[in-house]
Amino acid sequence: MRTVRTLTAALLAGATALGVAGCTSEADTPPATSSAGSAATPGPSGSSDKTEQSAPTEAGTSFRTATPFRPGQQATAGASTGDYLYWVLPVDAEQRATVKATVTLPESATRHGAETWQIDVYDGLRRRQACAYGTQTRAAAKEASTVELSCTLRTVRATAEQWANDPLPGSYYVRLTVVSLPDEDKGLPVRAAVQAEVADAGGAHAVDGALSTPLVPATVTGTLREPEDGWSGGWWSDRWIWTAAGGVLAALAGLFGYSLTRGSGRPSRVPPQA
Repeated sequence: MRTVRTLTAALLAGATALGVAGCTSEADTPPATSSAGSAATPGPSGSSDKTEQSAPTEAGTSFRTATPFRPGQQATAGASTGDYLYWVLPVDAEQRATVKATVTLPESATRHGAETWQIDVYDGLRRRQACAYGTQTRAAAKEASTVELSCTLRTVRATAEQWANDPLPGSYYVRLTVVSLPDEDKGLPVRAAVQAEVADAGGAHAVDGALSTPLVPATVTGTLREPEDGWSGGWWSDRWIWTAAGGVLAALAGLFGYSLTRGSGRPSRVPPQA
């Protein structure tokens, strides 16, 4: 039993060390969610950090001219009803992105009926990604002043099978347009605002392996910048801590079962007869 107690104490000490290391690593690791308030490298023109990080006030009209923005920023643009508006943002592995859009419509007196708006999200291969939930398409009555849309994507995977359409790390294009309206209302001025929120899904969605290069194609406006904390390495996740803790608990359970079996197998002592 002395040996059992010694092994048990050693394993418990190892589990405590793993827990402390995991907490320290998590505390030292910067959050995966990007924000507009983090530091940025000044451009060659000597512009300030505030200028570099300001949210865009225009949108592209195609995939090639999509305007980059970061999660946490609110990108705005003025346009004409019927235009296709494009933005692009980076999303990393084990992250789930929610894209929201608000369209400020022309005054009802200038419109001739209801109109329907839609938001679509495409990955770096320009594959349209389905929304896990959200209101992707919404109709606005003639009297409505705004219309709000949202799309929450599936969790981005570090890698995928060749036949799968899983979302992968890299660029994600946001396209906003009207899909139904009276012909007389085409060309009326509108104001659009889009923003994205990114949440970490954790090790439950981790997979072994990663893309050698994120899907970040070059555009006319330049290559999309990587997330502020860099692209993930693809091998580390919090599931390693749970795996180690599970191994320690399994070892302790084995030792406890061994001690019970060994104790029950000893012959009982028969008291000497008088």
